[in-house]
Amino acid sequence: MNYLKWLWNQLLGWNVQSYILLYFGLGFNLALTLTSPITMVSIVTFIAGALGLTCVLAINNAKPVNGWLGLISAILLISVAFTAKNYMEIVMQLSYIILLDVPVLLMPSWNQDAENKISGLRGDSMAATLKNWLPYIIGFVVVVFIMHSLLTSFTDSPRPLIDSISATTGILGAVLTTLKKRETYYFWFAQGILSVILWGITAAQGGASPVLFVTYMLYIGNDILAFTKSPWFAKRIVTE
Repeated sequence: MNYLKWLWNQLLGWNVQSYILLYFGLGFNLALTLTSPITMVSIVTFIAGALGLTCVLAINNAKPVNGWLGLISAILLISVAFTAKNYMEIVMQLSYIILLDVPVLLMPSWNQDAENKISGLRGDSMAATLKNWLPYIIGFVVVVFIMHSLLTSFTDSPRPLIDSISATTGILGAVLTTLKKRETYYFWFAQGILSVILWGITAAQGGASPVLFVTYMLYIGNDILAFTKSPWFAKRIVTE
């Protein structure tokens, strides 16, 4: 009972803008789902999008309820991504489970008082900042190359480049979130745009419900809130 109370409390105390985005997103995607052909994929997509939106808004507000929300959403999105042949989306969702969801589920204290543990990659000089960023830049290029090579060599992926770049951006965003670096939202914002493109193309080609296209647009709205109304940017640390 204490655990359930704790979970419920993580849904309280958000900023007003987050609640507005949540209710608007749930209502819009529900209407979109009901006015489109009802299939098992469309139902799974709606549930995954609803849980995913709630999850990212919770993270935005530094509330560690993302464990269960993210885990269930990721599992559902993996099935949708497999059907749509966006294979690196599967890898990205698995990385979310490992980096963001499992630590919260197994070690709730891991994210306790999260808003006071947020730091940044900005150093006290340009050289120090570049040194902090360099591993992530190199890692990004290497992972995109590996993913694209795997997709083009071993799968029938119809969108290997955008799938690879989108997934890599999301994975690095998850890594930075795990490390509680505020720069994570630069990656989340970019990943939202890339996912809008990926799932927009997928929906246009008949490979997925447009609900995911809309959901990732809502994610972009959440990222904008992070830059202005989130604990992630409330305290800027000049030197680390």
